[in-house]
Amino acid sequence: MSAPPKTRGEPITDRRQLVAYLESGSKPASDWRIGTEHEKFAYRLSDLRPLPYEGPDGIREVLTRLQRYGWQPVEENGNIIALTQDDGANITLEPGGQFELSGAAVETLHQTCAEVHSHLTQVKEIGAELGTGMVGLGFQPKWRRDEIPWMPKGRYRIMRDYMPKRGSLGLDMMTRTCTVQVNLDFASEADMVKKFRVSLALQPIATALFANSPFTEGKPNGFQSFRSHIWTDTDPDRTGDLPFVFEDGFGFERHVDYLLDVPMYFVYRDGAYIDASGQSFRDFMAGKLPALPGETPLITDFADHLTTSFPEVRLKKYLEMRGADGGPWRRLCALPALWVGLLYDGTALDAAWDLVKDWTTEERAHLRAEVPRHALRTPFRGGTVRDVALEVLKIAHAGLVARRRNDNWGDDEAHFLDTLFAIAESGQTPADELLAKYHGAWGGSVDPVFKEYAY
Repeated sequence: MSAPPKTRGEPITDRRQLVAYLESGSKPASDWRIGTEHEKFAYRLSDLRPLPYEGPDGIREVLTRLQRYGWQPVEENGNIIALTQDDGANITLEPGGQFELSGAAVETLHQTCAEVHSHLTQVKEIGAELGTGMVGLGFQPKWRRDEIPWMPKGRYRIMRDYMPKRGSLGLDMMTRTCTVQVNLDFASEADMVKKFRVSLALQPIATALFANSPFTEGKPNGFQSFRSHIWTDTDPDRTGDLPFVFEDGFGFERHVDYLLDVPMYFVYRDGAYIDASGQSFRDFMAGKLPALPGETPLITDFADHLTTSFPEVRLKKYLEMRGADGGPWRRLCALPALWVGLLYDGTALDAAWDLVKDWTTEERAHLRAEVPRHALRTPFRGGTVRDVALEVLKIAHAGLVARRRNDNWGDDEAHFLDTLFAIAESGQTPADELLAKYHGAWGGSVDPVFKEYAY
């Protein structure tokens, strides 16, 4: 989740400015980068409870101590709510204290994985001092929603009040989920459209491979990825798999129309979040926003508004892949590897499009609905999602080999997919692994996950 926005930018006087804003993300392949984000649950080792913001072992103290590694604080109302570095990396907080690294934009997966390793080393060192730990899962496995502390960020207060009006699981999404995602570039409108369609169609495949949230409040919940299911009952105005992306004529203009129909949450002015929940950005552009009558938006307001839509793939000035549960170190490197392999090599992208281009709207909806519960075992076209996953991984592997981005030892990027091949070939998801331990060695308790799977 983003740090507080800045009240700057040119006034918006025409819808075409919004189209141009998205289009300005287009860049040549030589300038394409990889930006990886991952969230994790922070907890006390003594009682496994989520870290509060305040206190000697709280989130504020973790953020304060991380500054020894060169991180600079970002404050809101006197509270440290984010950290930044000169390379563009930042650390932010999700509403329930989930700790997120938004990595720098790097050229190779080797750099991505080195960045992840460095970050996890830092938080582990701080945790050893404070008696805290962090773990990557898709959903908080033990604690109830009312046992999760809220972070002191103004936008979260507005969202907290609005979410229950639109779905029954929005507050769970805010406080009890963790994801890993990757942000990738496009060359042109046509390239964006092709990548958007491929990644939307294949997002359920990523959800299945990364499914890692089978517990709720200490018990199996009947899902492989409960995190993914939660998004189906969060807010229908701003979530989903966006069927219109597959319609003829889709491009930046059509996507702007979608964004203008997503109800607002807030406007940021002079260090404060102004509640505009449920109001229309179209009215804002006309100077008729009830929250700020007579004012028209700045381009930064539109950039903020983009962060309040939550589809399976999100278009900003780049594309965000949003379908995966959080997980351990190797899977944090594997998620960007999957999508870079599919989208950053032309031959691989063509092969991926050939795979999905005749999937119907109904078939894509079927995958979105069923994969959270059944993951790789979801039936699809006479086979299962596992069959599709194996084909997708082969395409991604070939794409990474073709990139020829080798490390100092001469290895290319394809080995970052090894952990996903192991999952697909075995047919056993991370959730299956957790459930087997729960019913076996863990004796019906989820507590061991905080030790055995801690970073």
